Amino acid sequence: MKIFEAIDKLIGYAEEKLSLCERNASYARNTLLMVLGLESYEKSEAKYAGESVSALLGALNEIALSEGLYPEEDAEKKLDAVMGALMLPPAEVEKIFSEIYEHSPEEATQWLYDYSVAGDYVKKEKLDKNPRFSAKNGLIVTINKAKPEFRDPKKAVSGNSVKGGYPKCSICRENEGYHGRAKRTLRTVSLTFGNERWFWQFSPYGYFYQHGIAVNETHTPMHVDEDTFYRLMDFVDAFPHYFIGCNAPLPRIGGSVLAHDHFQGGGEKLPLFLAGIAKTLVCDKYPDVKIGVLDWFGTCVRITGRNRASIAQVSEIIRKGWVSYTDEARGLIPEDQDGMHHAVSPTVVKTADGYEMNLILRSNITSKQYPDGVFHAHPEFHVIKKESIGLIEAQGLFILPGRLEQELEEVKEALLKGALPEELKDFRLLYDEIREKNTPHTKEEADEAMRDELASICERILKNTAVFETHQDTEKFLRGLGFYD
Repeated sequence: MKIFEAIDKLIGYAEEKLSLCERNASYARNTLLMVLGLESYEKSEAKYAGESVSALLGALNEIALSEGLYPEEDAEKKLDAVMGALMLPPAEVEKIFSEIYEHSPEEATQWLYDYSVAGDYVKKEKLDKNPRFSAKNGLIVTINKAKPEFRDPKKAVSGNSVKGGYPKCSICRENEGYHGRAKRTLRTVSLTFGNERWFWQFSPYGYFYQHGIAVNETHTPMHVDEDTFYRLMDFVDAFPHYFIGCNAPLPRIGGSVLAHDHFQGGGEKLPLFLAGIAKTLVCDKYPDVKIGVLDWFGTCVRITGRNRASIAQVSEIIRKGWVSYTDEARGLIPEDQDGMHHAVSPTVVKTADGYEMNLILRSNITSKQYPDGVFHAHPEFHVIKKESIGLIEAQGLFILPGRLEQELEEVKEALLKGALPEELKDFRLLYDEIREKNTPHTKEEADEAMRDELASICERILKNTAVFETHQDTEKFLRGLGFYD
């Protein structure tokens, strides 16, 4: 039967790519038979011949569906269970990771990433097909075709919750191997921050290279305080080749899993880290750090130095100053009947100068004019991006909804024809701005014009999120906290 050929090829793949040993091969094969509901097995002559994991799974799925082994709606969980059975168990993965880490943290994370790709947890083949470009203004713009679009923050939160209470949310460690969320292929490794137990895993639909999350083993709400700054530095001490950051712990400006404390990071240098300093300030009590107003589209302060305690304590001064800051003329109200509105998104990277702690100042206040958020993407840009502007986008990497791939192609066709059809009326601003700058006459010109316009809109969205209008306003805020030239 063809199904046995597909199974034998996957066993061969696992032996070559997933460290399946000969001693465990029959056991793994028998587990696949159980997953597929097969009561017998006939050895085939099929051998693994270098096919990708998606090709192997695609072939297995096609045969299984044709033979009625499971209904199509069960395919995702069945294929996840197949791969989970072929992978090393979590303890073995962690043991190998720890052994490699002893001589090279970078090689250890590379091994775990490659293993997660080989096990089909990280969907790299799909990720590589996502449109992406680096813009002239320094931003990176991507269209994520795999990620669902959540225009309503409440739906975003519900999309990451788990009905029934187990696991408590989509990032709890109990998800490792859990069939109910198709997590049989998830593998994590343990971390320690201070005396707290955390763990690291890669994101299946990562927004950038080696995108992963560090998660508190205890299901506790997200928060940012002085201890958070120490934990972030703990992480880059352990993995100096990565950056790490934390979403603001508030709806509309934070992540979609606010119920569980976690960080995001990975192996890519995001645009914010390349930004320069518009103004440098110092502090008598902490002479070993520099406080800089970042030359950035949003409002961000960079604290640089080698002393961990100084970095954390200065960061806490700024955080406390911001969460209580009031400027009613600008609509900056720290707290009202709807709760707290000000928070920071910290993100840190190690450089030759020591730690660079970047504090992005955020506010989730709303108004009658801006019911989705005063310091959020304004309504004229919602056709491009209405979802929350979280940590990654605040650092200059925009993740736009998958629907745009087709919609923008239609807008480009309209540009070349010279008329925007009624069904694309929501793109009127984008269409008119491109034509005002330079009407494209070829597909290549339309492609370039569209990239420039998207980058411009993303820049303006970041400026919408800026809580201070100018660098001078940010400097004035910092001076009010005791920092000076």
